[in-house]
Amino acid sequence: MAQLKAHEVDGWLARPQAGTPIVLIYGPDRGLVSERARRFAEKSGVPLDDPFSVVRLEASELDKDAGRLVDEANTLPMFAGRRLLWVRNAAGQKALADDVKALCAAPPPETTILIEAGDLKKGTGLRATVEGAKQAIALPCYSDDARSVDTVIDDELRKAGLSIDAEARALLRRNLGGDRMATRAEVAKLALYALGQHSITSDDIRALTGDVSSVSVDEAVDAVLEGNLAAFDAAYSRQAMGTSQAYAVLSALQRQLQSLQLMRAAMERDGGNAASAVAAARPPVFFGRRKMVEQSLSRWPSRTLARILERLHETVLLTRRRPELAVAATHRLLLDVARDAARGGQARN
Repeated sequence: MAQLKAHEVDGWLARPQAGTPIVLIYGPDRGLVSERARRFAEKSGVPLDDPFSVVRLEASELDKDAGRLVDEANTLPMFAGRRLLWVRNAAGQKALADDVKALCAAPPPETTILIEAGDLKKGTGLRATVEGAKQAIALPCYSDDARSVDTVIDDELRKAGLSIDAEARALLRRNLGGDRMATRAEVAKLALYALGQHSITSDDIRALTGDVSSVSVDEAVDAVLEGNLAAFDAAYSRQAMGTSQAYAVLSALQRQLQSLQLMRAAMERDGGNAASAVAAARPPVFFGRRKMVEQSLSRWPSRTLARILERLHETVLLTRRRPELAVAATHRLLLDVARDAARGGQARN
């Protein structure tokens, strides 16, 4: 089967096509991936609370044991009929892709394989294997558009017996959409806040909801460069929980460090100071960030910036190999850089 378009996925999940034993649900919106995987599992006909019927596996573990997924899929159950193999946190694991390729060629008759994955590159690895197989399907999950956000809002408020007017809906919609799980949690929190009311007002939304979809990664990065540990921890926690995309923070930090590296090299080459380097920067540094950038240039020589970038690249590689460690590994790196910045600031005071 070919990959479905993003707007076709919900329709397919409402009536999953028989004869599709291998289902890959992937994309950058991890909350939506998880929600749709649960929907498919519930329609599989397998009792999800039966440990003999449902086998939950981590992709990182399967990658260490080539052939394990094939063995699990072909194991005859002693106390169950149909079985569901539910694989989570798949990424670029070669052993997993090889096992799935073998299962696509000879799918076991009584087993369904459900795979949750992150954002997979088109035409390579696991995604290419599934998209090219006749008895498998790949379901993409991208950030919600306005219509999808409205569906989530209506679903959660209907459960709570609440209504919402057009003005309040428009205000709420602007704060949602980056991650399905975070969006649903935010609307459920709003419904709990309005318990006992008949409808949601704009004042309720202003009082309670945060901006889940557009929390700025630059806020976290600037806090790191300033050595502001409290501000960094708060900003990163919101970003990681809201999007589950730690790589966005790493990417933003990498851009900032590379910019600092160029300016610092110019300072060391020409004997100038931080203020002149910032003034000459192209593209220009935004006025409100100039002081922070100047302090960073004064704090870190080129060799230190190179060391930080080297460790950042190692962290990026780790997050790609072990997606389940992305949030923790990124937090550790950024916290170490923030502490270094804080010590440097204290040393000059």
